[in-house]
Amino acid sequence: MGRVGGKVAFITGAARGQGREHAVRLAEEGAKIIAIDICRDIPTIPYGGATPDDLGQTVKLVEAIGGEILSRQVDVRDSAALDNVVAEGIQEFGGIDIVSVNAGIAGYAPALDISDEVWQEMIDINLTGAWKTVRSATRPMVERGRGGSLILTASVAGLIALPNLAHYTAAKHGIIGLMKVLAVELAPHQIRANVVCPSQVDTPMIQNPAVYELFTGGVAGAAADQAAAAMKSMHALPIPWVDARDVSNAVLWLASDEARYVTGVVLPIDGGLTAPFKVPHAS
Repeated sequence: MGRVGGKVAFITGAARGQGREHAVRLAEEGAKIIAIDICRDIPTIPYGGATPDDLGQTVKLVEAIGGEILSRQVDVRDSAALDNVVAEGIQEFGGIDIVSVNAGIAGYAPALDISDEVWQEMIDINLTGAWKTVRSATRPMVERGRGGSLILTASVAGLIALPNLAHYTAAKHGIIGLMKVLAVELAPHQIRANVVCPSQVDTPMIQNPAVYELFTGGVAGAAADQAAAAMKSMHALPIPWVDARDVSNAVLWLASDEARYVTGVVLPIDGGLTAPFKVPHAS
């Protein structure tokens, strides 16, 4: 039996990127998976959203390693839909032990140029959607009385200020505040709450033309290698980004009994990006 054998993990934003990797990694270690994603474009963000085919690929990857998975298209802003899929997952697998609050979007603009719509959609998905996910998935954990682990995905933007990301940064700082309250309130129920704060991760949220332009100072048509050079300069380690697997390994540890007394923790997976002083990389 693996490190989370016999457990059930509820994962949002599971169609691709970090969410998909979390589903595969936890399944590798024995967890059954409830995977949800909105599976459509979000009009206020500058890159395409996941698709139903992407979510189907997550299912195939989990099943290919012998895992069990239930997948549904759900918007984390929709409380009723979240309640329904939680109930369906519990009926299918018997309960929920792990909640990976991973769904999120990113957009880029100076703070004074962000429209009401863009600001609100960012907060609604990245912060309010996280709270709604926790509320729907954790109430049955409390009632079941067997404890559990919540892992919320924030970002280095939840720890430091990053220009052109005011709405995203505000939401991710909010995730850390939400987690700290959950860690205190849920401790009597043996439910732990922690946050992972990744640096840039090699996923579609980073690997797209809008981000390449952002990190090259507005160079239209900038290529990935140009952006990678700029991102490398931000890290203490000589890397431009981390792999989704690196974040999934941290999620796995926090979900497992190896971290059974770890709660209220903010865990950066950032290659030293948040270090205030860094040794310049060799060219």
